[in-house]
Amino acid sequence: QVQLVESGGGLVQAGGSLRLSCAASESIFRFAAMGWYRQAPGKERELVATITSGGTTNYADSVKGRFTISRDSAKNTVYLQMSSLKPEDTAVYYCNAKWVPVRTPIDYWGQGTQVTVSS
Repeated sequence: QVQLVESGGGLVQAGGSLRLSCAASESIFRFAAMGWYRQAPGKERELVATITSGGTTNYADSVKGRFTISRDSAKNTVYLQMSSLKPEDTAVYYCNAKWVPVRTPIDYWGQGTQVTVSS
């Protein structure tokens, strides 16, 4: 079964840093684009960052220069290094794996990890 497990969330003061981890099943990690999304109360889930199996990254404008997504194939893990955190970064962060076996993508999601940034 495909499984995504996030960790690393917590409470941090503005300006601080956190590193989120997402441990993925090898079967999906090897072939899928990985990403991080977040959802704050009352807001829609939004893309934070993605990384393809080839290492191409994409970031939301709101986190460019502050967040870095990376993946470690040996550990089947994707990371989100978050620096210079702001209160508006507070949200539940979800790991995503997007698999395209034929034409249409299939998305897998982790359970989420809470990130709270205090001012």
